[in-house]
Amino acid sequence: MKDDIKKDDKQAFAVLFKDFVTKIPKVGDLVKGKVISCTNGEVRLDINGLTTGVVRGKEMFAESREFANLKIGDEVEATVMEQENENGEMELSFRVAGHQLVWERARTWMKDGITIPAKIIDANKGGLMMQVDALMGFMPVSQLSPEHYPRVPGGDKNRILEHLKGLVGKELQVKLIDVGEKDDKLIVSEKEVWEDEQKAVLDSYKVGDTVEGEVSALTSFGAFIKFGEGLEGLVHISEIVWQRIDHPKDALKVGQNVKAQIIDLNKSKIYLSIKRLVDDPWKKVKDTYKIGQIVEGEVHKVEPFGLMVKLDNDIHGLAHVSELSDEPITDVKKLAEKFTIGQAYKFEIVSIEPSEHRLGLKLEGVKGKAKRKESKKDETSEEKTEEVKEEKKEEEVKAE
Repeated sequence: MKDDIKKDDKQAFAVLFKDFVTKIPKVGDLVKGKVISCTNGEVRLDINGLTTGVVRGKEMFAESREFANLKIGDEVEATVMEQENENGEMELSFRVAGHQLVWERARTWMKDGITIPAKIIDANKGGLMMQVDALMGFMPVSQLSPEHYPRVPGGDKNRILEHLKGLVGKELQVKLIDVGEKDDKLIVSEKEVWEDEQKAVLDSYKVGDTVEGEVSALTSFGAFIKFGEGLEGLVHISEIVWQRIDHPKDALKVGQNVKAQIIDLNKSKIYLSIKRLVDDPWKKVKDTYKIGQIVEGEVHKVEPFGLMVKLDNDIHGLAHVSELSDEPITDVKKLAEKFTIGQAYKFEIVSIEPSEHRLGLKLEGVKGKAKRKESKKDETSEEKTEEVKEEKKEEEVKAE
């Protein structure tokens, strides 16, 4: 009987011991504990009544605010560095735990779409180095809001860097768009915060609305207009005026007040048109101009394919290179030598296509493509007639 009791006790103890061992945290585990003492630069924790852990030396380094101003009774997290040190205590680290905590917090911020402050520490040609909580992050240039985006003519990388350097020291509101603890990658975006703000304000606008604002920037592809409560829209170069222009600066200047119509709202992106608030002059072009009419037009551009000619403030036409001389012009330099930009010449209107905003011209006195084809056709026809006559004569002689 006694032997059986002893056997049962041993089995019970084995189960308890096994359970105790399995509960002991392993190296690398994140554990919770209550502070039981803070003395001589060491913090001791009670780890669920299983053991006592100690944090000391470099492992006391406060990675984040969780480990500042600790007092007895506080519950904190730490990382196991050794299961048992020379004093029989579990060796713990706030430094590693802090690192894990800030990354966990970062993942939560990204998942929940939380906006957080981040300070610009440095800049390179690709973007900005950002201090995010206790982590170092990066913001690519493409993720800056329009307010801070470097609109540099020609995309000069040195000027872009100069602009970015000027932002160092600023604190921006950002969102996390990529969190990778394994490869120490943290990507942030100011643009996403700006887009969220845009969406909220855009609820009061719809396609077709007319807005009034200020030209904030000009690029080769269009003009940016600031309006309303911090909103900004793009007027594509083709939507500035009804005429063809080489660059938005030909029609607009930064700081100019303009009216524009909203033509598309794509999420937070706003597309505007200035020209649509003005009647399309091409609708009435046939009231002023007729095919065959001789007009005087000013050359405003020389292209390899011909001349862009200004007939009036609204209507521009094209004189194709084949309509400028009866002899082929193959060299654009010769074309530029023959016609001077800004000078007026007389042209004949050869085609009018209002729906396509096209008007074709030929230099007065030049036969042009149509006439040359017609002439060749007539010559061919005459040759064939003569051939038929000769054949008939031959047949008559043979018959005689």
